[in-house]
Amino acid sequence: MIMNGQLSHGLPWLTTAGNRIVNASTGAPVLLRGLNRSGLEYSDPDEQGFLSGAGICRAEVQAIVKEWGSNIVRLPFNQDFVLRGRNGLPPEQYQQALDQVIAWNAMFGAYTLLDLQWLDTQRIYGGARNFIAPLPNMESVTLWTTIAARYKEEPAVLYDLFTEPHDRLPDDPYLLNKEDGTTYPAGQFAVTMAMWQPWAQHLASVIRMQNPRSLIFVSGVDWAYDLGGMPIDVSNVVYSSHVYSNKGTDWADAFGNLAETVPVFVGEFGGADTSGDLDFVSKLLAYLQARGIGWTAWSWFNDPFLVNRYAPTKFGALVRQRLAAP
Repeated sequence: MIMNGQLSHGLPWLTTAGNRIVNASTGAPVLLRGLNRSGLEYSDPDEQGFLSGAGICRAEVQAIVKEWGSNIVRLPFNQDFVLRGRNGLPPEQYQQALDQVIAWNAMFGAYTLLDLQWLDTQRIYGGARNFIAPLPNMESVTLWTTIAARYKEEPAVLYDLFTEPHDRLPDDPYLLNKEDGTTYPAGQFAVTMAMWQPWAQHLASVIRMQNPRSLIFVSGVDWAYDLGGMPIDVSNVVYSSHVYSNKGTDWADAFGNLAETVPVFVGEFGGADTSGDLDFVSKLLAYLQARGIGWTAWSWFNDPFLVNRYAPTKFGALVRQRLAAP
């Protein structure tokens, strides 16, 4: 366990009130907007360790937070690396890499949203090397127990339970996991809200046993896009959608209507430097701004790219412009 909030550099605890995230001490609304920094979910450590292997350094974090104006950085990570380490390096070394990014983010003024993105690097869940599982597994319980205990005194750490619940792909050879440790029948490919919500409830309760205060982010189904059927009966929860152009623009049914009553966040969105994608992103950012919905754009380092050698792409320029706006 990290003691006494030393990683958080004085950032206050956040909580929810109505459909807003607020400062737990003052009640003032807090609109979280920032970027994803992918890499730690898949990168092998090099001779200097996990951060070097993922290309993450203090100067980059400073650019993301201070220069771009992010007050939140979503950090995808790997469950297996937390629990077992990687390539002979112990799990504590990977956990210390997470500590370092959290501390850098907070030092410059940003919260860290720890995102369970990959369960491991061994299993391909169908498709063109899809490493994102349709649902968590029982080791996810151990994972969140470990993480929540480690950061129980850290206001700067927020928890994204599971990145993208989704239907099992036609060539996915693995059965879908239930939250009680059993599996669904081999013929079950759809992942419904009724299947995902017990998982979300279970994992949230695991975090709450260790850490009753921190915000928990719960994604929708259909690759996180669809939040229909939420909320769940857990306090201090933010509901997170992932919004890409292939899902269309029926945002009200997917997440916009829900945002009228509970806090909603867009954990991922992105687009290429094409006129169609840029128009999509512009409209989405305007929609989110009008409704006070926070977001983290995908992704600083991974396609669709926000930067190319620190210079904003066209997509990145849209995001940076919005980050600079009130």
